[in-house]
Amino acid sequence: MPKLYQKTLLLSVDLLTVNFAFFGFLRLRSTAHMFVEREFSFLLVISAALYLFWLLLFLFTGLYQSWYTKSRFDELIAVFKSVSFGIFIIFALTFEPEQDLSTGPTLGRMLILSYLGFMFAFVGGGRMLLHTIQRILLEAGIGQRNTLILGCNDSARILADKISKYPALGYKVIGFVRLDKNQEMSSQDAAGVLGYMKNLASLVEKYDIEEVILSLGKASTKRVIEIIGQCEELPVHIKIEPDLYNIVLGQARTHQIYGFPLIEIHPQLMPPWEKKIKRLIDIFFSFLGLAIMSPVLLLFAILIKIESRGPIFFKQKRVGQSGRIFTVYKFRSMIQDAERYTGPVWAGKKDPRVTRIGRFIRKVRIDEFPQLLNVLNGDMSLVGPRPERPYFVDKLKREFPFYTRRLQVKPGVTGWAQVKGKYDTSIENVKEKLDYDLYYIDNISLRLDFRIMFYTVYVMLRFKGQ
Repeated sequence: MPKLYQKTLLLSVDLLTVNFAFFGFLRLRSTAHMFVEREFSFLLVISAALYLFWLLLFLFTGLYQSWYTKSRFDELIAVFKSVSFGIFIIFALTFEPEQDLSTGPTLGRMLILSYLGFMFAFVGGGRMLLHTIQRILLEAGIGQRNTLILGCNDSARILADKISKYPALGYKVIGFVRLDKNQEMSSQDAAGVLGYMKNLASLVEKYDIEEVILSLGKASTKRVIEIIGQCEELPVHIKIEPDLYNIVLGQARTHQIYGFPLIEIHPQLMPPWEKKIKRLIDIFFSFLGLAIMSPVLLLFAILIKIESRGPIFFKQKRVGQSGRIFTVYKFRSMIQDAERYTGPVWAGKKDPRVTRIGRFIRKVRIDEFPQLLNVLNGDMSLVGPRPERPYFVDKLKREFPFYTRRLQVKPGVTGWAQVKGKYDTSIENVKEKLDYDLYYIDNISLRLDFRIMFYTVYVMLRFKGQ
């Protein structure tokens, strides 16, 4: 079933079950001889407001993220946590200090807890029904994801046989991929082989592959990392067998249904609700920063124009999330056409191409402020790995297999590497910053974002820019 249909069906089921829970709660109040509004139009308004409340809450707590082949027990736990949090909010919003503290909670307020039971029963039950139907369809071969197994060995064949025994997992093995053309194999092992690693991208496109499972046997650590780096550039989910887990320890998450042991590589660690709050923070602080700093920014724009010939803003193509190319904006800090004779190079510590005003705005990092426009546009975030030029991305991907992992998150105006590392003047600096960037991605959270923003202000005040 296409993702759009899945989400539409899930939203429709939640719409029905949330309203069933509300009218069930009203029925209970009526049975307890408590006041219930009789005007149906007014009740519809209240039910619509409640549904909007639950919709936003479920959205922020991740109940609408991908639920493909998700464990029904895990789904129930997630629903219970979200509903409990929502009931706590409702209980807090309807709190009456004088009455509750002096006389204790009234029966009407205690009945709010029964609303939790209705919500859990109806919403949880509706989602369990959806999951059950999904399992039935998957077992019938409907809705399975096309899957490639990377590796042609006994272990890969055994893995394919195991997958065929559990169709409800949702994997449909299309075939196998050899690691290299020179790999020796029997005619039996060659059955089902679709190609080699070098043409993996074309195989993914040709067979509409959504899942890639690594079964590499005794491949070296370096080879495994290279293959993972190659897969990360493709629109697929990556999983490995447990035997390879130690190679990527700390960058994987167990993915099990029916006790089937597969491990997901590089899962998104930030919950969906945090991602949405992160985006709201980006928009709020970008607007605030541009509004407060506008007189200062205007002053430096005039100074840049006065000091040297050329535009005020420097525009350049950068690589963003998922490899998407976008145009980044900065205040021009160098002479016009600075790379005309040198080609793409990193700026040095005492780069003669940097103007006097440019050197100052780099010191206080004001040259980065126009990138708040990129943040508002959604190309960047306030915090994240710095976006790099396509030329250097292509070069660094060959040098560092894990470099492409930086492209899994939005690039940032500032980042952990910027407040902890040095400016990029050599491959060694890039390697150091890559370690910081990977640390940020593996530990991404709102708390870490605020910590980085605090450090950024500290660095600006100390004139530590270059």
